[in-house]
Amino acid sequence: MGESDPKTPRERYRAQVRAEIKEHAWGQIAAAGVPALSLNAVAKQMGVSGPALYRYFAGRDELITELIRDAYQSLADTFRAAFAAGADVTGLAHALRGWALEDPQRYFLIYGTPVPGYHAPEDTTRISSRIMATLLDACVALVPDGPVTPFGAHLEEHRDWADGHPAPPAALHRALTFWTRLHGVLSLELAGHFTGMGLDPALLFAAELDDLLSQRA
Repeated sequence: MGESDPKTPRERYRAQVRAEIKEHAWGQIAAAGVPALSLNAVAKQMGVSGPALYRYFAGRDELITELIRDAYQSLADTFRAAFAAGADVTGLAHALRGWALEDPQRYFLIYGTPVPGYHAPEDTTRISSRIMATLLDACVALVPDGPVTPFGAHLEEHRDWADGHPAPPAALHRALTFWTRLHGVLSLELAGHFTGMGLDPALLFAAELDDLLSQRA
């Protein structure tokens, strides 16, 4: 995910090693969380010295950044493919849940608790904005123009997060509502907070989605 298409043998080898490093990194994250990620531990798993890996990643933070870019790009591609195939807001919501359930650690890397001491570079935000752009496209098709609410007026003056998308206030509001509520349900589900409650998280997610669709922006 996220790698260029190398052409020379050296570039192909470098891409293969980077991919292997990332694969082991995901394994560490799944076992002990992002804060425990260590290039030296990855090197040990690969049977090489720690310094050898620094030819491929300058340090732990650069590796985390690459994993974050890959995660955002994966979800952006999932959304764009679903939308291109005709998915509406409902279809995108289910695409989001399917993507999250496929790899909870990948989900939590970008939507969970921030990694202590790590600061993501700005370009990761640009990748994430593509995800919201697709949701805004779907919300524009869903929400007709109507009277501007107080929050809608606020969004007209605070829409940097929309990265230049021309969506009207009602669509901006609807997209934010979908994003916050559905992520709330997903985060609780993936963290296991529904375990033992005797309810079906899929039905809860669907009920929240139905409620969102029935509301006026």
